[in-house]
Amino acid sequence: MLDVIGVPSVDDLFADIPQDVLRRFEPLGVAPRSELEVAEEFARLSQANRAPGRVSLLGGGIYDHYVPRAVSHILGRSEFYTAYTPYQPEISQGTLTAMFEFQTIVCELTQMEIANASMYDGATALAEAVLMAVRLRGRRKVAVATALHAHVRRVLDTYCWAAGIDLIDVPFDAEGRTAVADVPRDIILSNQ
Repeated sequence: MLDVIGVPSVDDLFADIPQDVLRRFEPLGVAPRSELEVAEEFARLSQANRAPGRVSLLGGGIYDHYVPRAVSHILGRSEFYTAYTPYQPEISQGTLTAMFEFQTIVCELTQMEIANASMYDGATALAEAVLMAVRLRGRRKVAVATALHAHVRRVLDTYCWAAGIDLIDVPFDAEGRTAVADVPRDIILSNQ
């Protein structure tokens, strides 16, 4: 890894951190503790952070999301889980029921004819949406925002390559918004 990023040693990874800051962590002085004690200590230490509220440092599309309180209640209902393995009908029926109800509500709220809640993740959902749009519109070119996350774009590239669909990049403006005005006119007007 060091060779790939062009750094001679692990110590050089931390060269930008002042030595007095690094020395604070030598040694860490971590003694064996219970999970509760460790959680309380980290909660105490986190109070020294200057950032307001919780800050998520996760990337790759894994960010803090608002989850309505009803979700934990619904997930705790016994009809959605059992002691059985997932392939047995009891749990499958609960999962299928939840997905059917969700899809039905989405259709009612959006006035769409169909909705699909059985995608594995956002990347495959996008790819399936593109494939559906191509089938419905009869076109072979699709405009795609260059601001799309790289991992999601790779999945889309794979699906579209296999289906013979051309993806046309659409840049984003100075504010980070997709520059819709820059979508080539031939994509909008074309029947290809």
